[in-house]
Amino acid sequence: MTDHSDWTEQVEQISAPAIVFPGQEQDPTSAHRASFDLLARRAPVEALALIEPALELDAGNYGLRSLRAWAYLLRAQLQRAEEELRGLVEENPSDDWARHALARSLERQSRFGDALPHARLAAAMTGDPEHELTALRIERRLAEQRGTVDDLV
Repeated sequence: MTDHSDWTEQVEQISAPAIVFPGQEQDPTSAHRASFDLLARRAPVEALALIEPALELDAGNYGLRSLRAWAYLLRAQLQRAEEELRGLVEENPSDDWARHALARSLERQSRFGDALPHARLAAAMTGDPEHELTALRIERRLAEQRGTVDDLV
């Protein structure tokens, strides 16, 4: 017999698949809502299938472009994510999510020197402990890369 907490944990891990209705990609609002749900369920391929056609209708849609960047990050298409995120940050420098995501994309490419300014700025903008931890981790990795770890102590 299984413990009640084990059973509860198993039930919490079960989630219904996202429902995508035909034509949702034709409406940017519907595409945004459905693709966000898909990305939250870690289904970037399916999300991109909605995002791309919607962006053909509304190429400047900031929200859809943000979701496309998120999908690229989930798929580890880091250069595509970087390109999208650089455009978002350039368009809206106060978007702390885009800046943090750009830092993470650059970090995952081992480009710590490029990532650090974005990570620091995202941390300063939000005060979010996760953003601060990202900045500290990148500082550490950059110091390791340069052989200057002792300078951090």
